[in-house]
Amino acid sequence: MPKTLKTAILLCLTLVSISAAAQTAVEKGGSTSRVSPKYTYSSSDSMELRVEHFLRYSYGWGDAFQVKVGTPKPSSLPELLEVPVTVTVQGQTDTATVYMDKSGKFLVRGEIADMTADPLAQIRSKLSVGDSPSLGPKNAKITLIEFADFQCPSCRQLDKILRTLLPQHPEIRLVYKNYPLTDLHPWAMTAAIAGQCAYQQNPDTFWKLHDAIFDAQDVISPSNVWDKMIDLAGQFGLNMDTFRSCMADPNIPKIINKTQEEGHSVTVTATPTTFVNGRRVVGPDDSLLEQFIQFETN
Repeated sequence: MPKTLKTAILLCLTLVSISAAAQTAVEKGGSTSRVSPKYTYSSSDSMELRVEHFLRYSYGWGDAFQVKVGTPKPSSLPELLEVPVTVTVQGQTDTATVYMDKSGKFLVRGEIADMTADPLAQIRSKLSVGDSPSLGPKNAKITLIEFADFQCPSCRQLDKILRTLLPQHPEIRLVYKNYPLTDLHPWAMTAAIAGQCAYQQNPDTFWKLHDAIFDAQDVISPSNVWDKMIDLAGQFGLNMDTFRSCMADPNIPKIINKTQEEGHSVTVTATPTTFVNGRRVVGPDDSLLEQFIQFETN
């Protein structure tokens, strides 16, 4: 999706900001609804239609935009209803939540936070190291969980940042989660499978393959990715019969799908998305990473 369209969606609905190269998975569905250039309001319209018309008019979402407004439901504040909104344009989708009062007259954009509870607890409860590749001590003071795509240019930028950052912070444990955006990156899943197969055969070799894939990103293509992965596996001393068998195993994509589901549970909509003890960093943002790390170490 062009940056201008993506920025329009994200800023309008106050979603988490993402980098210029950040991209989302495709979702089908939704509807189009022509809105007059002159704003009108009708109390006889359903709440869903009122929200859709208000957002379309406010942000100029014409026929090219599919806007799907879900059924309002109770929120954590008795006075407000929670309304899910999904916007699709040019095959790309983003989601957000808005709030409205029970009369259907006022709409609120933003987040509701309970200040009596740890604001990161819910995200942390949904994230786990599990059986994912990791570097650093198991009892690390800081756990950095990265959702990434081997074909994503921004993920390569983050990898370069981490190669410098991690040696300076032995208190960090890095956990890598495969999150291939297959609708946008045609060879990302094959690379993710190769990484998983390397990890299952030799966890240390995973990181060698991980770095090598990012380093060779510009010369990998859908037509040569299989051969490239086989070549790299051979260079790093993996058992080739075992590796080839693993690459063809239909169960390996299922493992990767589980990490994608984990990402969905914490609203990962772009790669790379990294969590520093639960705090979200979208894109290769070295200054924000350092800020969160310093906060945790003080």
